[in-house]
Amino acid sequence: MNKGVLKRLYRYIAGNKKYLYFVIISAVLANIFMLAAPYISGRAIDFIRGEGDVNFSMVIKISSVLLGVYVLNALFTWGMTVFTNHLSNRTIERMRSDAFKRLSRLPLSYFDNHSHGDIISRLTNDTDAVSDGLLQGITQLFAGLVTVVGSLAVMFSLDYKIALCVVAVTVLCVFVSRFIAVNSGKMFRMQAAVTGELNGYVSEIVGNMKVVKAFGYEERSGEAFGKINSRLYDCGQKAQFYSSLVNPTTRYINNLAYIGVGVLGGLAAIAGGLSVGIISSFLIYATQFARPINDMTSILTQLQSATAAAARIFALTDERPETDDSSRPELKLDGGEVVFDGVNFSYDKNRELIKNLNITAKKGQRVAIVGPTGAGKTTIVNLLMNFYGADKGAIIVDGQDIDSVTRDSLRKSFGMVLQDTWLFSGTVRENIAYGKADATDAEIEAAARAAEAHGFIKRLPQGYDTMITEDGGNLSSGQKQLLTIARAMLTDPEVLILDEATSNVDTMTERRIQRAFLKMMEGRTSFIIAHRLSTIREADLILVMDNGAIVEQGTHDELLAKNGFYAKLYNS
Repeated sequence: MNKGVLKRLYRYIAGNKKYLYFVIISAVLANIFMLAAPYISGRAIDFIRGEGDVNFSMVIKISSVLLGVYVLNALFTWGMTVFTNHLSNRTIERMRSDAFKRLSRLPLSYFDNHSHGDIISRLTNDTDAVSDGLLQGITQLFAGLVTVVGSLAVMFSLDYKIALCVVAVTVLCVFVSRFIAVNSGKMFRMQAAVTGELNGYVSEIVGNMKVVKAFGYEERSGEAFGKINSRLYDCGQKAQFYSSLVNPTTRYINNLAYIGVGVLGGLAAIAGGLSVGIISSFLIYATQFARPINDMTSILTQLQSATAAAARIFALTDERPETDDSSRPELKLDGGEVVFDGVNFSYDKNRELIKNLNITAKKGQRVAIVGPTGAGKTTIVNLLMNFYGADKGAIIVDGQDIDSVTRDSLRKSFGMVLQDTWLFSGTVRENIAYGKADATDAEIEAAARAAEAHGFIKRLPQGYDTMITEDGGNLSSGQKQLLTIARAMLTDPEVLILDEATSNVDTMTERRIQRAFLKMMEGRTSFIIAHRLSTIREADLILVMDNGAIVEQGTHDELLAKNGFYAKLYNS
C-alpha cells in the first residue's frame, strides 16, 4: 500500500481524536475480556478431573465469572463498532468536503481537460470505497493488535516453546500475505482508474442521449462501453484473484500452527508439564492469535480498494487551485471601459489562437463580435472573465488590469447569458434568483417579464414554484434560455456579455428579447457574440474575427460598404 496515502488518511482520522480514543479504549477492553475467557475456561476444566471427581461449586463459580466476562466483551465490542462508524463517517465527511472545496477553486481549464463523470466518481464512488475500508480496517486494526499482543503474552507465560512454534508459523503467514498484497495493490489502483473512466463515459452518453439516438449511435456507444467494461472486468478479476489467495493461504498455515500446538501440548501433558485445562486454553489462544491475522488479510481487498480510491481523491485535492487573490483590491467600475492590449493566448501551447489582439470598448458602448466557428469569439469571453489568463498582454477594465483585482469582484461586475444553458434542480424562482439570493418576488417577476419568460412561467403547473428537473429536462431549450436571460437581468450587471444568448428562441421571441436587451444595455458596456448577424446590426462597434485576430471593425453599414470579410459573412 502507498505509505504516503496512508499517512494522509491517518491525518484525516486523527482530526476526530475523541472518537479515535473511544475506539482504542473499547478495542482494548473488549479484547482484554476476550483474552481472559480462555484462561478462565481452562481453570474450570481443571476442576473437572474425571467421573465422580468434579468440583461443581468451583465450576459454577468460574462459569458465572466467565459469563460476566463475555457480557462485558460484547458490550465493549458493540461500543467499538458504534465509535468506528462515527469515526469513519466523520472522516469521509471531511475528505469529501475538502475535495469539493478544492473542486470549486480549480481553474476552468481543469474541467475542460477532465471527464466530468470521473470527477463525480471521485466524490461518490471513491469516498464510499474509503469509507468501507475504514470501517473494516480501523476495527480490525485495534482489535487485532490487542488480541495478537495479549495472546502472545499469555502463551509465553504458559509455555514459551509452544509459543515460539506459533510465532514461527505466523511469520511465514505474514510473508505470504505481503507478497500477495503487493500484486493485488497494483490491480486495485488500475481498477479505480478504469472505474472513473467508465463513469465518465456513462455520464457523457446519458447526458446526451438525444444526440446518441438522433445519430443512431446506440450500437457503437454500446461497443465502446463494452471495451471499457471489459477492461474493468479484467483488472477487477485479477485484483480479486490475488486478494482471494490471502485468506485460504493464511488459514492453511495457521492450521499447521494449531496442529503443532496440539502435538506439543499433548507431549507436555504426558510429561506432566501442562494440565488439560491449560492445553485447552493454549489451543484457544493459538486460534485467537491467528484469527486477527486472518481477519486482517480477509479485508485486504477492501483496504487495497480504499487506498487506491483515497489516492484518486488526494490527486484531486492536490490539483493547483486558482491563485489566492484575497490581498488584491476589488474592481471598481466607472462605466465599464474595456481594453485588450496586445493579448496573445492559446489553449494548446503548440497551436496559436489569439494573436496580438487589440480591442477598445468605450464606456456604454455595444460591441459585437462576429466570425466563423473557431475564430476565437468565446475565447475572448473566457479571457475577459479571467477564466483563463492571457499568455501575453493585458486586459484593462476602467484602468485596472484584471490580473491585479479579485476575480470575484470582476465576475460579479459582469452579467453573462451563454448559449449553453444551465439550470439546477429547484424551483423556477430559485433558478432566476441564483445570482441574487436576497431578491424579492417582485424583482424576480420583473426580471422574468423583461426576459419575456413570465408568460410561459405562469402556464407551468405551480408557476414560479414549479420544480425544474436536473438540467431543466422538463423545459424546452427556448424556455431554459429565457430563464437564464431573466437570471442575468435580475443581477442588473454593469457590463453585459451575451454569448449567442438568443440562439435557442424563435424569431418573434428573439425580437422581444432584443428590445429587452436594448433597455438593459443602456449606459452599460456590452459584448454581443453572435453567429446570426441579424442580432448585432444595432451595435456601436462590430469586431470581425478570423483565426484569432480582428480582421475588420466598424459599424454594420461601414463594414458592408467595405465589401470585405463581414460583407461575405452577412450575404452568405
